[in-house]
Amino acid sequence: MFLVTQFTEIGLIPPLLRVLAEENYTTPTPVQSQSIPPLLTGRDLLGVAQTGTGKTAAFALPILQRLHTHGRPTPRRSCRTLVLSPTRELASQIRESFKTYGRYLPFTSTSIFGGVPIGRQIRDIGKGFDIIVATPGRLLDLINQRALTLEAVEILVLDEADQMLDMGFIHDIRKIVGMISVKRQTMLFSATMPREIGELAEKFLRDPVKVEVTPVATTAERVDQRVIFVDTSRKQQLLHVVLADKTIERALVFTRTKHGADKVVRRLDDAGISASAIHGNKSQAQRERALADFKQGRARLLVATDIAARGIDVDAITHVINFELPNVPESYVHRIGRTARAGAEGIAISFCDREERSYLRSIERVTRQKLTVIESPLGEGTGMPFPAEDESSNKPPSRHKPQGRPQQNRSGSVKPGNHARSGRLDAKADGSGAARTEQKDGKRWQSGTRDPMADQRHPARSTENNRRFGR
Repeated sequence: MFLVTQFTEIGLIPPLLRVLAEENYTTPTPVQSQSIPPLLTGRDLLGVAQTGTGKTAAFALPILQRLHTHGRPTPRRSCRTLVLSPTRELASQIRESFKTYGRYLPFTSTSIFGGVPIGRQIRDIGKGFDIIVATPGRLLDLINQRALTLEAVEILVLDEADQMLDMGFIHDIRKIVGMISVKRQTMLFSATMPREIGELAEKFLRDPVKVEVTPVATTAERVDQRVIFVDTSRKQQLLHVVLADKTIERALVFTRTKHGADKVVRRLDDAGISASAIHGNKSQAQRERALADFKQGRARLLVATDIAARGIDVDAITHVINFELPNVPESYVHRIGRTARAGAEGIAISFCDREERSYLRSIERVTRQKLTVIESPLGEGTGMPFPAEDESSNKPPSRHKPQGRPQQNRSGSVKPGNHARSGRLDAKADGSGAARTEQKDGKRWQSGTRDPMADQRHPARSTENNRRFGR
């Protein structure tokens, strides 16, 4: 096992040590001390560590040194190092880390993702870069337009590997890996690594070094994790009361859907509480502006979805509030990992309604921790656990994509006979063809329109949108 206590003992070149000294980094984190030495020798690596423990430096520093040691010209329409990221925000932050650590080295870098005009990216890529950080969707778009090749790639990194290699991205990843020479160095890093995804990830690696500094899906130790039981109809009111606590200096509020994030922000604004939303439907300029305001302290609150959560690396986040619990337990780990970073402490508060009890049980089972139940400040017993339900409700939520989707003709209307299977659209109409309002899951919504709760019941259906928008 490779273990070091100081960066000066790792064998890094002077330009990198100079940057680390200027940034006041002297002692490597466990994932850094165990990863950097084998990576400097060219080994493949599978690394699992809690979020906020320095995974980016664990691969960026050895990559910069190997590029320096094995000096080659920058390839045109290609790159020497390719880093794949699940989100735009994370891609931007990884690229910024390369710029910071490599400030005294001559290497060029860029980030590639959707949501911005592709024309400029095509022009820029022509000259080539030493390091490209990209989301899979936009990377494949550039390859398909023959603006980019991967023939010169020497080093491949998959960050947040559990998300990247989950079923929504695996086909794109296989295409990309198939275009890269087998004579490459490959690294996979993630805060969580479910066993079955870890087995899949190892197929891309050759005799890898395995670094696991915390158990799979273990939450950050310094996060005080709490849960409040509350009906869905009272969550917004509860959020307003919780935010009245002045000790909440900077908070991230998480919802499961983009629509839900916007709705929470609108109601906060109506109550005179300033907040911004960040999710996949926002333009890149809107996302960057909201994140910059949050980072620089101009905004106290940021409301986000899970797809954006992995790219948020902001210091001094005191609280994470799960307005809705995630339906994938590992996402909970990533959410609360936004606080208690770099040795600080933080608080995570989750709002749990009756329908989310199975999500809570799954989270506690995967993380092997029980959340502390606290009384709701709304009173009237709203903070107490809900009565026991029948055994069927104790089953964890399924991650598998449901079978059957309603078929639509060219006009966009639903073909008869198909709507009953999916429960997603209701094709009923009266004799005049007017839309009918139907009762579904306790919510009223217009037939022939998209069920606003569908994404929460069937999160796998957003996979194609993730690829299209470069997330």
